[in-house]
Amino acid sequence: MNFVEPVALSGQHATLEPLSTAHHDALCEAARDGELWRLWYTSVPSPETMQAEIARRLEMRAQGSWFPFVIRRNDSGAICGMTNFLNIDAANRRVEIGGTWHAASVQRSGVNTEAKLMLLTHAFEKLQCIAVEFRTNYMNLQSRAAIARLGAKEDGILRNHSLVPGVGYRDTVVFSIIESEWPTVKRHLQFKLER
Repeated sequence: MNFVEPVALSGQHATLEPLSTAHHDALCEAARDGELWRLWYTSVPSPETMQAEIARRLEMRAQGSWFPFVIRRNDSGAICGMTNFLNIDAANRRVEIGGTWHAASVQRSGVNTEAKLMLLTHAFEKLQCIAVEFRTNYMNLQSRAAIARLGAKEDGILRNHSLVPGVGYRDTVVFSIIESEWPTVKRHLQFKLER
């Protein structure tokens, strides 16, 4: 049995659906909302590179190391971004939530909070994970703040962790939530959504 099986997760604000090639045009539109690919410290695909990025994520799913989702707004039905379970480690019951981006129009809205709540609930309560990680570029202050607001704790910084084409080395900040923290984090996220 696969550790991460195909699943759709639905909430009040958002629905997470398994990524497919049929999502291409809608993802291009979502990326145009804020021209997110122009942010040098992220790796959001441009409309021109979207097809290759979808193929890459689907190949990682076929290999069993990723499970990619699209994020759909429930109010309009529009696709507004992508997220993933990645670095799947079934033997140690660990996953990372990452490779996430949202259209500018839904950033700092209930969509991201609810998407993370659904992924975390699935990871801890269905997959019985012992830890869920988040990683981001040290220079991506917006992402670091958003991860901390979820209730994740910073584990450390991996210096010169990877190469960013045309930029140089990337320092990666690692955050995590462990299973003993999950009930408190869950209540915190539910409270945020209720407000």
